[in-house]
Amino acid sequence: MRFMKFLLSLLALSLLTLPPAARADEASHRKAAESLLGLVGMEALLNKSVDQMLQMQVSQNPAIAPYQAEMKTFLNKYMSWPSMKDDMIKAYTASFTEPELKELAAFYQTPVGTKTIETMPALMAKGAEMAQKRVQEHLPELQAAIAAKGAAAAGAGAAAAPVTGAPPAKAAGSPAKK
Repeated sequence: MRFMKFLLSLLALSLLTLPPAARADEASHRKAAESLLGLVGMEALLNKSVDQMLQMQVSQNPAIAPYQAEMKTFLNKYMSWPSMKDDMIKAYTASFTEPELKELAAFYQTPVGTKTIETMPALMAKGAEMAQKRVQEHLPELQAAIAAKGAAAAGAGAAAAPVTGAPPAKAAGSPAKK
């Protein structure tokens, strides 16, 4: 507990001793990320992804259809823009420098950038559908590989039972030998 207080004190001290320019740079970096995320319509994209995720889950498991409202409430609680905003900004500031964020924003304001923003969700959805279809088509291959490994492990487990010098345990209900 003392160590945590010490670390928090060091963190606070380091923030206070940062030159104002460094704090301003961090603030402008965050602002650039937030601007980019606004420009690409991240809030709408998150809302759309929640709806698509829910539709996919229900199509894969129709038994959960009566619970869609509860699932949507849950997903909106944890995947909405207000709940994800700070984490998204951190992810973008960790991945892109401020000049890169500004360059991306400039690109997304061009006609091709605008088209990219408009078409990317549909392209991502099509890609996800293609991947899901491909996996479904080849699922027997995966199931066979899993079954083969399970059978091999079961056989190896019996053959490689550790030798302890003790007689093997009797199965429940086995008659005892005299």
